[in-house]
Amino acid sequence: MSDDELSKIIGKPMSKSRVVVERGPVANFATAVCDSNRVYRDPRAAAEAGLKAIPVPPTYPFVMQTWGEFAEEQPTDKPKGNPMGEVIGPLMAKGGIILHGEQEFIYHRPVFVGDVLVGEGHVVDAYAKESKGKTMTFLVTETVWRDEATSEPVVTSRFNLIHRG
Repeated sequence: MSDDELSKIIGKPMSKSRVVVERGPVANFATAVCDSNRVYRDPRAAAEAGLKAIPVPPTYPFVMQTWGEFAEEQPTDKPKGNPMGEVIGPLMAKGGIILHGEQEFIYHRPVFVGDVLVGEGHVVDAYAKESKGKTMTFLVTETVWRDEATSEPVVTSRFNLIHRG
């Protein structure tokens, strides 16, 4: 894809969803990432640590949509189309591999069990680079998760997907 084609998807909406942060998935995620800290499982341990509720592990926003999105509670104004598919689909048709690049979480406040968050994702960058005779196409998305009740930002997740031809 040309730089002009890639620049046309910058700013396109990627997703919009509502998630409910629940205790079971948070505890399972902590187990999956080998974090045995009781604060992620027990409300008493969270209180003893001075927290208002069970917090989520630092990388939990990566899976929030998978474990907290209920179909009947989703916004009706979800974006149409699939900007990621528009870029990666044609590239994959030519072969190559997909790599998970950088992942970054910017916390505006802690995320707790019981939070109800609304996330909106957009493409924030798309570009290609040459590396060792191969073209690498980078697609960077950002999702801002806001507290449903206050609309205040809670956590921003940036994700970099790479296609190597």
